Amino acid sequence: MTFSIVAWDPDASPHEWGIAVASKFLAVGAVVPWARAGAGAVATQAFANLAYGPEGLNRLAAGRSAEAVVNGLTGPDEQRDQRQVGVVDAEGRAATFTGAECFEWAGGRTGRGYACQGNILTGPDVVDEMCTAFEKTDGDLATRLLTALRAGDEAGGDKRGRQSAALLVVREGGGYGGGTDLAVSLRVDDHATPVPELERLFDIHRLLFPRPEDLDFIDVDDELALEIAGHLNRAGYPVTSRSYDDDLKKALFRYVGTENLEERWTDDAKIERAVLDYLRARP
Repeated sequence: MTFSIVAWDPDASPHEWGIAVASKFLAVGAVVPWARAGAGAVATQAFANLAYGPEGLNRLAAGRSAEAVVNGLTGPDEQRDQRQVGVVDAEGRAATFTGAECFEWAGGRTGRGYACQGNILTGPDVVDEMCTAFEKTDGDLATRLLTALRAGDEAGGDKRGRQSAALLVVREGGGYGGGTDLAVSLRVDDHATPVPELERLFDIHRLLFPRPEDLDFIDVDDELALEIAGHLNRAGYPVTSRSYDDDLKKALFRYVGTENLEERWTDDAKIERAVLDYLRARP
């Protein structure tokens, strides 16, 4: 009842693993995607066996290959003919499995560092277009996963219709404040156009929770300090500073925290470019 892609990004530092998924199913993000930094990612779907998620991650963390994990999960499962699963391991090896009794159209493909799979699809072109889009898209893993998901959706997706979608990306220290590996964890549980809605949420997420390598800090000279003070005054954060002194810094810190932009904060006499753009865009 679902189409998904599991993948890794060896060029990210640290490495990233992730899943994008969509379905005519309520809250597909609560069922299909499982991932752990340093181990890999698992998508369990069709007549989903939820135990495949945590058990698959444990096996990946123990160093098993994607193929070995797929075989180990499905082999002893008496209902494997109704299961579908995609796995990418710590080294980017990928494997996919589609049970013989999954509803048509059902199937999957693997490529370098990824696996795409789906069932009850409008046709094989859904998976084919996902693979092509992922391979041809540049950028970070989340962007490539979303592009692949959109391609599958535009190719027809789930032939019963649309309802939910999710995006999960993990990396060491990737969560809020560096406390978890959840670099991106977004869900659209019930929506008429879940994939475009997921993309909208991701745009907001990228503003509020940037990857460290995407931050761009600008020195605050007197001219820029005066501009920032004007923006802060209009936003209701009174400050009379004409240079980057403690008063301006405290006012800017309050503004950044209130607007949930604290992941773009620095104690240095600098302002992150997206914060400045955000200030300038406000009336």
